[in-house]
Amino acid sequence: MEFYFQLMRVSPKLYQDKEEVVLWMNTVGPYHNRQETYKYFSLPFCVGSKKSISHYHETLGEALQGVELEFSGLDIKFKDDVMQTTYCEIDLDKGRREAFVYAIKNHYWYQMYIDDLPIWGIVGEADENGEDYYLWTYKKLEIGYNTNRIVDVNLTSEGKVKLVPNTKIQMSYSVKWKKSDVKFEDRFDKYLDPSFFQHRIHWFSIFNSFMMVIFLVGLVSMILMRTLRKDYARYSKEEEMDDMDRDLGDEYGWKQVHGDVFRPSSHPLIFSSLIGSGCQIFAVSLIVIVVAMIEDLYTERGSMLSTAIFVYAATSPVNGYFGGSLYARQGGRRWIKQMFIGAFLIPAMVCGTAFFINFIAIYYHASRAIPFGTMVAVCCICFFVILPLNLVGTILGRNLSGQPNFPCRVNAVPRPIPEKKWFMEPAVIVCLGGILPFGSIFIEMYFIFTSFWAYKIYYVYGFMMLVLVILCIVTVCVTIVCTYFLLNAEDYRWQWTSFLSAASTAIYVYMYSFYYYFFKTKMYGLFQTSFYFGYMAVFSTALGIMCGAIGYMGTSAFVRKIYTNVKID
Repeated sequence: MEFYFQLMRVSPKLYQDKEEVVLWMNTVGPYHNRQETYKYFSLPFCVGSKKSISHYHETLGEALQGVELEFSGLDIKFKDDVMQTTYCEIDLDKGRREAFVYAIKNHYWYQMYIDDLPIWGIVGEADENGEDYYLWTYKKLEIGYNTNRIVDVNLTSEGKVKLVPNTKIQMSYSVKWKKSDVKFEDRFDKYLDPSFFQHRIHWFSIFNSFMMVIFLVGLVSMILMRTLRKDYARYSKEEEMDDMDRDLGDEYGWKQVHGDVFRPSSHPLIFSSLIGSGCQIFAVSLIVIVVAMIEDLYTERGSMLSTAIFVYAATSPVNGYFGGSLYARQGGRRWIKQMFIGAFLIPAMVCGTAFFINFIAIYYHASRAIPFGTMVAVCCICFFVILPLNLVGTILGRNLSGQPNFPCRVNAVPRPIPEKKWFMEPAVIVCLGGILPFGSIFIEMYFIFTSFWAYKIYYVYGFMMLVLVILCIVTVCVTIVCTYFLLNAEDYRWQWTSFLSAASTAIYVYMYSFYYYFFKTKMYGLFQTSFYFGYMAVFSTALGIMCGAIGYMGTSAFVRKIYTNVKID
C-alpha cells in the first residue's frame, strides 16, 4: 500500500564489498527536549561532496514522526576503511557562530543513521566559565560487520575547535571497519536498557497488580454471589407469598427496576459511537502488542506507528459492528450519522490535535512539522479505507445482532428514581471507579512515558500485554460492583455510569502526566509543553474510551445475566 511513501519499511540490505553505505543525517535538538527536533542542516553544518545516492522510501510512520533523512554527502563503502579526510569547510561568519553558540548553550545533540542503526553525537561544548565555545569537527566512525551485514556503529567526536568569528572550520571524518561476532538479530540489544525495564521494581509492580486482580476477582465473586444468592432467595420467597401476605413496603433492590434497566441510554448515538470506538481501540492495542512481541518493531524507524495506523484501518469493521449493533438495539434510526461519528471520532481527535501542534511546529521550523502530502494521505486513509470498512461492520452489526432481545420488557413510562445517599450518586461512582484500574497500571505508565519522552527504547511488550489483561479484569470487576450498587439503589442509569466509571481512569492518567512532566523531565518551552500535553490528552482520552467500552461490555453481560435468572411477572 503506497501513496507517496510506503506504509511498511524494507529490511536493512545485504552488502557487497565496496558497495555504497549511506550515512543519513536526521535531526538536531536539545537533549532534554527530545520531541523538539530540527533538521540537521538547520544548523550551518556543511555537506560532503558526494551527490549520488541510492533511492530512499519514506514510510508513513517516519513522516508523521518527523523523521526526514538528509544525505550527509560522505563517501562510505562497505569494508573500505577511510583515513581522516576533510569533507567540507564552514565559513564561520557572525550569524553561523551565533547559531552554533545557541546550540551548544542548549546542549544540542544530533542523530544520524547508518543501515537503520541510530548514532548520536553532541554538537559542541563550552569551557568551565561559559565564555568560549568549541565545535566538534571530526566524526570518527567505527562500523562492525558480520559477513555481509552491518551489526554495529559507534561514533567518537574529536577535533575540538574554538568558535572564532570570520574563520574557516574544516569538517572531517574517518571510517574503520571491524569484524564483529554480534548476530544481525541482536544488533539492537546495545540500545536497550535491561537494568531499567527489567528492574525488580518493574517485576514487583506486575506481581503486585496480579495479586490485586486475584484479590479483587475473589472479593467481587464472593460478595456478589453471596448477595445475589440472598436476593434470589428473597425474590423467590416473595413470589410464593400471597398478595395479602406480601409486605409491599419491604420491596426494594435491583429487581424493582427490571422494567427500566434495559431502557435505551440517553444520547444513544454518541454512546454507541463511543462503545464502538473503544472496542476498536482495544482490538488495535491487542494486535499491535502481539505483533510487537513477535516482530521486534522497535528496531525499525516509525514501524510501530505505521503498524498501528494499518491495524486501526483494518479493524474498522469492529467499530462499525459493535457501535452499529448497539445503536440498533437501542432503537436508533439515524444509523448513517452514527456510522460517520463512530468512524471519525478517534481520527478527528488525533488529527485535530496533531494539526494544532503542527502549526506550532511550523512556527518553530521544527522537523516535527507534518508535511502537507502526509496530511492528505492520512485523510485519504480515513475516507477511502476506514469509512467503507466501518460501513461494512455497521451493516453486519445491524443485521446480525441489531434486534433487541432483552430478558425483560421495557415499561412505557420510566420509573421515578428514589433519593439515595450521596455516595451512591452516579457522579460519585464515576469519580471513584477509575482509582483501582489506574492503580493497576500507573507504574507501567512510568516506563511507557519514559520510553516515549526520554531516550529509552521500550521493548518489554510481554509486560505490556500482562498489564492490558490486568487492566481489563480490574475494570470489569470495578464496573460490575459499581453497577450492582447503583441498581440496588433502584437507579437504572447504569449504561453511562458503567462507561464513565471505567473511563475515569483517563483522568487519573492525565493527572499523573502532570506529575511526570514537572518532576521527571526537564522539558521547557511552548513547543515542547504543547506537544507533551496535547498528545498526552489524546493518549488519555483513547485509553479512557477503551476502558469505558470494556467496562460497559462486561457490565452489560452481568446485567443481562442477573435479570435472566430471576422470575419476573
